[in-house]
Amino acid sequence: MNHATKRNRLLPWLIGLAINLAAIAFVGGRMYAGECPAPTVLELGVLLVVPVVYLGLMYLTFVSQD
Repeated sequence: MNHATKRNRLLPWLIGLAINLAAIAFVGGRMYAGECPAPTVLELGVLLVVPVVYLGLMYLTFVSQD
């Protein structure tokens, strides 16, 4: 018999959100402490651009689901 198990549709996005928040916390903490040798443009990319793109993709995925 085939028993289809219901999976949480939000699980991949929750995992992605956790990874994004961890990256933001790490880079933001190092940027705040002044210990990050990366260029400021790269730091701001991690802190601003990556989460915005992630949220945009998440929105488009939710809108396109049945």
